[in-house]
Amino acid sequence: MQEMNIVLAGLGGLIFVLSLLSSPVDRSWLSPPLLAFLFGVLLGPEGTGLLAPATWGNPEHLLEVIARLTLGISLMGIALRLPPSYPLEQWKALAILLGIGMPAMWLISGLLSTWLLSLPLMVALLIGACVCATDPVIASSIVTGGVAKKNLPGNFRHLLSGESGANDGLAYPLVFLPILLLSANTQGVWTDWIFRVWLWEVGGSIIIGALLGWFSGRALQWAEARQYIDQPSFLTVTLALTLLVLGVGKLFGTDSILAVFAAGLFFDQIVGGKERAEENNIQEAVNMFFTMPVFVLFGLIAPWADWLALGWPGAVLVALILLWRRLPVILLLRPFLAPVREWRIALMMGWFGPIGVSALFYAALAARHTGNHEIWVVSSLVVCSSIVVHGITAAPLAKAYGRAEASQARNS
Repeated sequence: MQEMNIVLAGLGGLIFVLSLLSSPVDRSWLSPPLLAFLFGVLLGPEGTGLLAPATWGNPEHLLEVIARLTLGISLMGIALRLPPSYPLEQWKALAILLGIGMPAMWLISGLLSTWLLSLPLMVALLIGACVCATDPVIASSIVTGGVAKKNLPGNFRHLLSGESGANDGLAYPLVFLPILLLSANTQGVWTDWIFRVWLWEVGGSIIIGALLGWFSGRALQWAEARQYIDQPSFLTVTLALTLLVLGVGKLFGTDSILAVFAAGLFFDQIVGGKERAEENNIQEAVNMFFTMPVFVLFGLIAPWADWLALGWPGAVLVALILLWRRLPVILLLRPFLAPVREWRIALMMGWFGPIGVSALFYAALAARHTGNHEIWVVSSLVVCSSIVVHGITAAPLAKAYGRAEASQARNS
């Protein structure tokens, strides 16, 4: 009970301070996810020792559960933030990023892992799958807020949001292919992967999410038309829809994370979520109340001793993944990505592919399915490095881009 009170006081105090200082934090090199992670380290065994997560049972499983909820809420916010017509207008760019870019990032990360750490190929590919997706939670701190809106073009922010929203769910089959191949019984793996994972768990999640999103939008319109809602609370409705889809999707054995994003997109088509979301400051509330706890928990359970045991190969792996996993892929695909065809914004798109909550979720899930703790250790080290590096570079590089664009406009 004492630890619960410490958790409540700590989270409440952190969110309170970040709310009061939201504008200075937005302009600084200290991102909210980085501050939350450092706060968790401060409270944990490596800091003051006020909290001992080792006594909570399996902290990695707890992180998996919280990360799933965090991803669902964040993906709903992204779906509502996108202009309703954007997925159809930019379907080609999104298809290239998801169909070519993400598998390339998976293979690059996996091959780097087996090369530097001498891991079995399937284990390395599983690590690559865990860290291949662009994280929607950390990406939100890059594409929202005053600094981003002032300095970065809307097409870039929408494309990064759309990619991070879709590829978290679409990383699911990439994660499960190595898991299935690592299982004791590999007979029928490819059939299982295609029919169960792809057709049902991925395809079924899109159908379930789309239906729930569409019917929920119609239900909201029906209630508003009959004035059954005295003071419509869009935040309450969208959070309830998120929980509904997460639960129903999981009960049907599908990829419930992708289902939430599909539900948000279809709900948005019916009710015009973008205007309502901006009016009610949904994204800001979601970022503060529902994304900070997962980073605090990550700081509490970060496996520092295991990270240090990786030695210099671990440090080199992290550096190469951050540099090579995404940037070369985006630059090669740049001619086919209309929103980021100009080289300067392509460099921004190539650099800002943060690795965060989605990687933590998949790493914990993969470690649980395979019993291989090394998957969690390596993946979490990459996440920690991304939180630090992308967190401290987001605002300065966004401002630098804005200044460069303004200077070019004056000289032209």
